[in-house]
Amino acid sequence: MLTLHHLEYSQSFRILWLLEELGADYLLERYDRDPKSRLAPDDLKQLSPLGTAPVVTDDAGLVLAESNAAIDYILDSYPDSPLRPGAGDPSRADYLFWFHAGNGSLMPMQFMNGILTMMEARSPALMRPMIKAVTSKVRDALVRPRLKRIFDLMEEDLGRHMWLAGDTMTAADITLVYSIFSAEDRGHIDANRPNIGRWIAQVRKTPSFQRATEKDGRETIVFSF
Repeated sequence: MLTLHHLEYSQSFRILWLLEELGADYLLERYDRDPKSRLAPDDLKQLSPLGTAPVVTDDAGLVLAESNAAIDYILDSYPDSPLRPGAGDPSRADYLFWFHAGNGSLMPMQFMNGILTMMEARSPALMRPMIKAVTSKVRDALVRPRLKRIFDLMEEDLGRHMWLAGDTMTAADITLVYSIFSAEDRGHIDANRPNIGRWIAQVRKTPSFQRATEKDGRETIVFSF
């Protein structure tokens, strides 16, 4: 049987939602972040090849990290699932783009933005104005423009159909949930992006998402720097 090793406030929520949407049989092992470092605890780090979440294991000795790898591996057991449109499906190209855009384009910019915030907050008081001047230039030159382009495209696509890859939910929606909820938490999604706002609302109403949230046991799925 598959076991999901789920770290609080992490991308492993995506695997939890996927398993609930599939109605899969699985075991859930929950881990809390270290209260000081806010990183994964040592027992999860020792299990994961990368020391990060999520990790899925099974009785045959599988140990697999990386969210999208875990999603693809799990969906291999559900070949008829509409969560992964196959070759020739009209939504296939949109699905592939958004399935990979989260980890390939959106999350790197969000992560960089978080690092810049930490640099500002943790720098010595006398150096903080200079640090903020540098981080502001990086945000203006790189982070903000790229985030805007991603969210503009997302807003456009969600104006054409209900979900990111069409009118049916796919694994692209599942893999992007952490990034988009994180963007909402940081104020990047507002009334000027009504289609993304509508997507967030419909995700929250999805029964499998609600079951995953209940099993997660926390008010929010995202980690705040």
